[in-house]
Amino acid sequence: MAEESKMNNDIQVIFDSERCYTRRFAESDLNAFVEYRNNEEWMKYQFFKELSREEYEEILLKEATVESGAQFAIIRKADQSLLGDVFIKKEHDTFWIGYTVSPSFKRQGYAYEITRAMIQWIQQQGEFKIMAGAVPENVASVRLLEKLGFAQVDEENGELIFLLHHSS
Repeated sequence: MAEESKMNNDIQVIFDSERCYTRRFAESDLNAFVEYRNNEEWMKYQFFKELSREEYEEILLKEATVESGAQFAIIRKADQSLLGDVFIKKEHDTFWIGYTVSPSFKRQGYAYEITRAMIQWIQQQGEFKIMAGAVPENVASVRLLEKLGFAQVDEENGELIFLLHHSS
């Protein structure tokens, strides 16, 4: 634990899990971010994609708030590598969440682990609904949301809308 707090001394960790943590994006994250975000096949179900490095830099490196919608880097503790990102936006009594894991780190439980930590962090902020969206074809994301205790409550513009009913 002492080593972990030393590691994070100059980094503001937003929330963390056993193997990873989230923080604001740094310039050093951009190459890896652009690589997986602009992978057409991997990102076919995502909305925030196919921008230039400069466009991503403009969006990711500015001071964002959860009220305006914030994208945070997911960093693997073992080697400090960027393994994905999460999105959090607070609207009135609701937090909307999203998550993306680089294909290099897929199917290793990272999305479940960090999304669960994100839910716990939101629950510490007070009484809020937690919602997420996924297109029906994104079976992995739909299953992840269901495993975390979300249930589909609506469908808008071809996207399934999920609400957290209980946390796992």
